[in-house]
Amino acid sequence: MRQQGLRAQMMSDGQVKVARDSLEPEYQIVLELALCREETGMTQQQLADVTGINRSNISKLENGIANPSLRTLKRIAKGFGKRLEIRFT
Repeated sequence: MRQQGLRAQMMSDGQVKVARDSLEPEYQIVLELALCREETGMTQQQLADVTGINRSNISKLENGIANPSLRTLKRIAKGFGKRLEIRFT
């Protein structure tokens, strides 16, 4: 499955691991966005079209530059046909 391949590739990258460890919640959001887009085969523009979120803002989220609101995350989840789940562990 391509999703597992991307995850394995990202996890094996030393720079990604350092960033992940220092920004764990933010990293999870970035990773999930990338994986969901790959899983659905959507482009950033297609995600923008179904969510009403500007494509450049989606790019910023995927690059870890922007900090999304809960409302934005809910819109993105809905755009992927998923629901948002947040947990304290």
